[in-house]
Amino acid sequence: PAQPHTPQGDQPMTDLYNHGTGDILTERHDNGVLQITINRPDRYNSLTLPMFEEMNQIWADVERDDQTRVVVITGAGKAFCTGMDVAQPDPTPEDALAMLETERKRVATMLRIEKPIISAINGPAVGYGLSTALLADISVAADDAVLIEGHTKVGVTAGDHAALIWPLLVGMAKTKYYVLTSEKLTGAEAERIGLVSLSVPREQVLPRALEVASQLARGSQQALRFTKRALNAWLTNAVPQHELSSALEILDFAGADYAEARQAFREKRPVDFPSARTAGGPAN
Repeated sequence: PAQPHTPQGDQPMTDLYNHGTGDILTERHDNGVLQITINRPDRYNSLTLPMFEEMNQIWADVERDDQTRVVVITGAGKAFCTGMDVAQPDPTPEDALAMLETERKRVATMLRIEKPIISAINGPAVGYGLSTALLADISVAADDAVLIEGHTKVGVTAGDHAALIWPLLVGMAKTKYYVLTSEKLTGAEAERIGLVSLSVPREQVLPRALEVASQLARGSQQALRFTKRALNAWLTNAVPQHELSSALEILDFAGADYAEARQAFREKRPVDFPSARTAGGPAN
């Protein structure tokens, strides 16, 4: 059965995933396939601030887990992951700085892990959720899943993955359109433009992802890991762009636009960005 993950670094390898908050579950399948499930279905698997650090730690644990050959990550219920839970208290400046460092480590670790990572995008993937989905090596999306980059809709820079991965997947023209507008895509459209690897009916998403994982787990582990290392050089070369966008996103957390977006969400009304009411650009 699935077990909560514990973000502790001193456990024996067999006990890495045996305890925790219950917000992130793990389950070991045959042949060294590890399934990670983001487990807040009542909140569409949005993340609280502590969950960002827990997700960062779980990737570090995966990297050092000798029992795991391939990872499949998915969401519980109807969603994959809808990013930060904006219903939680506003992050303090200290929270924002800590999140910047956590995100830097998470992305670096996901790129460094030589074990293949497969995302099973069973439903909406927004912001951080879409970042996790697209930074996987293979992405399997429900054909009717809603994918939204989303950052500009809440008044912050698209900082957690877009500058790093989108241009490589779909080119700059499509990147700028979808990242600047935050327009939604379906899984089927995402496959058509090359943003995800595969699009299948919703009920087939996790079985297909596990099937691919099982296939990879039976393959030459050295060949697979060396191939991933070589291909990811395209991404690691672009890490400076990612770190710039992440730093700009954190700056936005202190801005009036982000504060207005959070307040509008709580009041269930359209957002009225202060920077859109000024003649020259962002509000001071």
